[in-house]
Amino acid sequence: MSDAPWTIGRLLNWTTDFLKEKGAESPRLDAEVLLAHVRGCKRIELYTAFEQPASEELRAKFRELIKQRAAGKPVAYLVGHREFFSLPFTVTPDVLIPRPDTELLVVRALDIAKPQPRVNDPPERTETDDAPEAPAAKPTPPPAKPMAIADVGAGSGIIAVTLAKHLPTATVTMIDVSPAALQVAQGNAERTKVSDRIEAIESDLFAAVPAERKFDLIVSNPPYITSAEMQQLAVDVKRYEPTLALDGGPEGTTVIERLIPQAAERLRPGGWLLMEISPTIVDRVEQLLEAEPRLERRPTQKDMAGLARVVQARRKEER
Repeated sequence: MSDAPWTIGRLLNWTTDFLKEKGAESPRLDAEVLLAHVRGCKRIELYTAFEQPASEELRAKFRELIKQRAAGKPVAYLVGHREFFSLPFTVTPDVLIPRPDTELLVVRALDIAKPQPRVNDPPERTETDDAPEAPAAKPTPPPAKPMAIADVGAGSGIIAVTLAKHLPTATVTMIDVSPAALQVAQGNAERTKVSDRIEAIESDLFAAVPAERKFDLIVSNPPYITSAEMQQLAVDVKRYEPTLALDGGPEGTTVIERLIPQAAERLRPGGWLLMEISPTIVDRVEQLLEAEPRLERRPTQKDMAGLARVVQARRKEER
């Protein structure tokens, strides 16, 4: 073994090789994130500290994290946070680790929630318009009612909190069957300063949500991995992430089959249902949406890889 002193650079290089041997998908990134966490600095600051000595105390703390990472524990759980939609979120083993796929659901929800221009309004006049006098001013319309959003199976709250952050007049209800998950979600709402517009309800889907509550938009990232696929998951997912939030049953649709009719009942006329799903079950989920008479299925959204990712439906108008 080399007698060279342990510097930040040497520590990073050695750890990267070690994690690569253990099968880590991103060994260099893992090493950098964990070392920056131990040092209490940003990742980029490691590159200006390559030649700095690494103390025994720092190496001991880092060594413990690397041991856990080599055993499969996800980096996000080791450092206690993960970024989503450019916002920092606390995560624990009680909630799923945020993934980029879910951003498509958020983007689509924001597109739906944007106020639409009123097509019957006349265009604004300019100084060159040939008009002897201005038309009588129209009465100011009443302010639009704040959009009511429900996030079913909220987990860490990444969807609910992000929507509340970008929709300052919306009210959001976070629903989850896990009290531990809701505690994480409420903490994230408080840190993001949107907790005044977010309510948390411990409930199995809508079972404990007051019957009179209706929503303009229902979003969900439900369990959608089939029982067979659960056995094939990577160790860091299967062993450490909550099975309750992953396992969708034999066809991957056990929760979805219950959610669709409940969502149809809770949506206001014209309201939307958006669900993140696996491409492997898209046909089955689309069939379920088409079988619900109160909903009109809309085109499924595809991710950057061209794979079906977000199914959507709209509540039919009442006649």
